[in-house]
Amino acid sequence: MSDDQIDTSDIPELPPAAWKDAVRGRFYRPVKQAVSMRLDADVVVWLKKPGKGYQTRANRILRQRMLEEIRRA
Repeated sequence: MSDDQIDTSDIPELPPAAWKDAVRGRFYRPVKQAVSMRLDADVVVWLKKPGKGYQTRANRILRQRMLEEIRRA
């Protein structure tokens, strides 16, 4: 069903102020995929240095780079 076919006559429209603190994608959790990578030993040491969560850190770094490249394209 397309948006213009949905009957919203019984639902009041929210004023713009209701959306001022809205955050898009707040509960979005991407599907994770197990992979095996060979990384330089010093890179692994650097990722592990702050403590637990090195895989999450690596993912965050790669995601940031991916998004930067997508924006430039």
